[in-house]
Amino acid sequence: AFVGFGRNLFILTAPLGAHPWTLVTSVYAHIGLGHLLSNAVVLVVAGGLVAMSTSWARFHLYFIVTGATAGAVQVFALSLFGFPIGVLGASGAVFALVGYVLTSNIASKILLDRLRVPLWAVVLMIVVIALVLTMQYSAPGSALMAHFTGATLGLVAGRFRLLHV
Repeated sequence: AFVGFGRNLFILTAPLGAHPWTLVTSVYAHIGLGHLLSNAVVLVVAGGLVAMSTSWARFHLYFIVTGATAGAVQVFALSLFGFPIGVLGASGAVFALVGYVLTSNIASKILLDRLRVPLWAVVLMIVVIALVLTMQYSAPGSALMAHFTGATLGLVAGRFRLLHV
């Protein structure tokens, strides 16, 4: 934005098709240093754990897809209610990494497989865990729908161990 063209290059806004590249570029852009650092800290911790069990290409594709999806859900949901906002940041992707860590580990797999938890209960647990993560770890005024979407995507992907090679 400093040089006058950043909005169309980085900020994901409705309609999503107007500047489709912002689905990706918005994930890597941040509003300020604090925003960047908060995402980076969680990325290093959760991303480091996920990176140990997957390939470089899968990790980055997962990061982009979950971040873009979370951002698109945020923009779409708020535009339905007449709030045309733009989003920036990797929070959705970072929440997806945290969700993945929670459900892709062997303890979660054994617990859910041995207890033979019914599908409806698994879905309910995913929604509740995603809500708790979102409400507990989201800053005031942040993209709550993006955080919830990212956490949900990560919890589901982790349950299926989608990134394991």
